[in-house]
Amino acid sequence: MKSLPSLLPLIQAPMVGSFSPLAIAACRAGALGSLACAALGPDALREQIAAIRAETDAPFNLNFFSHTPPAPDEAAQARWRETLAPYYREAGLDLSAAGSGPGRAPFDDAMCQVVEELRPAVVSFHFGLPDDALLERVRRAGAMVLSSATTVEEARWLDARGVDAIIAQGVEAGGHRGMFLTDDIGAQPGLYALLPQVVDAVGVPVIAAGGIADGRGIAAAFALGAAAAQLGTAYLLTPQAGRSAIHRQAVRAARDDATRLTNLYTGRPARGLLTRFMREQGPMSPAAPAFPLATGAVDPLRAAVEKTGSGDFSLLWSGEAAALARETDAEALTRQLWDDALDCAAGLRAGMAARAG
Repeated sequence: MKSLPSLLPLIQAPMVGSFSPLAIAACRAGALGSLACAALGPDALREQIAAIRAETDAPFNLNFFSHTPPAPDEAAQARWRETLAPYYREAGLDLSAAGSGPGRAPFDDAMCQVVEELRPAVVSFHFGLPDDALLERVRRAGAMVLSSATTVEEARWLDARGVDAIIAQGVEAGGHRGMFLTDDIGAQPGLYALLPQVVDAVGVPVIAAGGIADGRGIAAAFALGAAAAQLGTAYLLTPQAGRSAIHRQAVRAARDDATRLTNLYTGRPARGLLTRFMREQGPMSPAAPAFPLATGAVDPLRAAVEKTGSGDFSLLWSGEAAALARETDAEALTRQLWDDALDCAAGLRAGMAARAG
């Protein structure tokens, strides 16, 4: 079995909007830094990789989406514009500004060429895997291949296709659900039910993701069989995360009940901090076009309202553990997370030994 090429069994989760500074900080601390690539073109990706390599020799992870783009559906787009029309009027926007752009792009030949050219140590996928030909090219480039599973069935599917490790993504996780064999959002298990079942079901290392934001969560994941832990929400208040002032303030105010799963922003279920838009139109809505086509019409509205200082329509991805995020340097946070996990594990062992004695 392959193991992570990083010094610590920690992965900084890829998050759209967080670029090379966060990956660099995680790498410098000994974790596996990650770069979200779905919103980047090939040239921008090359620039980000160059920025990382200019600051660290450590291995890093490139993360891609592997969804199948939906067929154009003008009727669905028209219904979506009709849903958003009152908000456009309220913001003083012309509804003709509502786009129907592609949103996030899937892994394709152009991005695969970047992987072949620059040979990252790890390539990870969300929403399954790309086609066999692209995946084989990634393997020939020498990358360790990871992908996310939200159910045991998805984990078995990935294991059968030869991934090197599986990210067990509990329903607590922020951002998009990695689900690809089901669209039943109500059947998505929490991490601490999902993780041991995935560990038992597959023959490759399993990485725990979802609701982990401190040393206690890391230690618990390892107790349930994880080979590594992936954290994203824990970093949202670090200066390297690149979050907007609106997003940061929402994270600071977050409680345990502050997030919802919503399809309003992209057309696919994703966890974020509750907004007015989510309260009034969802958080899940049948009117939202298929992923990623909802994005084009929401973006102009979000941008216009944010100029007033309001996050009513902002995309505020976050996991359920937002209240545990720390406002500190990302490199120092990574080291502290691992130290805290070791202390927690040692305390757990000592406590169990004492009770057994």
